Amino acid sequence: MIYRIKFGVIEILQSFLITFREGLEMSLIVVIVLAYLIRTGRVRFVNQVWIGVSLATVLSIIAGGILFTVGAAFEGRNEEIFEGVAMILTAGVLTWMIIWMKGQARGIRGQLEGQVELAITQGSTFTLAGIAFLAVIREGLETALFLFGVSQTTTPMQTGLGGVLGLLVAVAVGWILYRGSHRINFRSFLTSTGVLLILFAAGLLAHGIHEFQEAGLLPIFVEHVWDINFIIDEKGTMGSLLKGLFGYNGNPSLLEVIAYPAYLILALAIFFKPIRETSVDA
Repeated sequence: MIYRIKFGVIEILQSFLITFREGLEMSLIVVIVLAYLIRTGRVRFVNQVWIGVSLATVLSIIAGGILFTVGAAFEGRNEEIFEGVAMILTAGVLTWMIIWMKGQARGIRGQLEGQVELAITQGSTFTLAGIAFLAVIREGLETALFLFGVSQTTTPMQTGLGGVLGLLVAVAVGWILYRGSHRINFRSFLTSTGVLLILFAAGLLAHGIHEFQEAGLLPIFVEHVWDINFIIDEKGTMGSLLKGLFGYNGNPSLLEVIAYPAYLILALAIFFKPIRETSVDA
């Protein structure tokens, strides 16, 4: 099983980064919708937005609770298989989210404002609440999945503390943006955090492969291509830092050595591929 790292800032940073990014994306979407309603004199519709946000938040928390409860019920080989599936699935969904969101960044404001205007014009407050609900529930379910993936390499306290701190900071930043005292370059934010999360996803992929090999679902070929733990011990301070953020393994198997760089090259190539779009940035 994966080595459980002791309490530390680096381990907390994993879940903090996940929830901060996801939380800020949710906050920015809500801010765009609320700002448009206020700017166009539709303050009476603000409550509908908060209804959608509240419902999505509650359902996301319930979904996260179910996921963690199911995961805790497995033991032995079944636990290794479940954790392997969770980490590889998390890496895949995380990668898709990063690339998809970067492509949407240019026109997200116009798209949201157009949807809000259409909902109001058609007299559908249900649709207006649904816009906020769908935006938040998508990010909320992704966050629950990502936190579960992170929890396989950290303790529950580290995951919970980092997750709560990330959400609190994201909400605070969203409130500052809502008050209009600051602006944020959404594309720069997505690019910088996207690269970090791709590196993080590569580590999750490697960990997932490791779990499948321990469960006997994947061949090992070469158990340890090298062993540099005597230089950087993965259980030491620096090793824990690299393991927590980038999936460092001092004695990886051949399949892990192949999968890690292959994923990074492919994911970064797609991420930095120029976007053919002419719409105005959010």
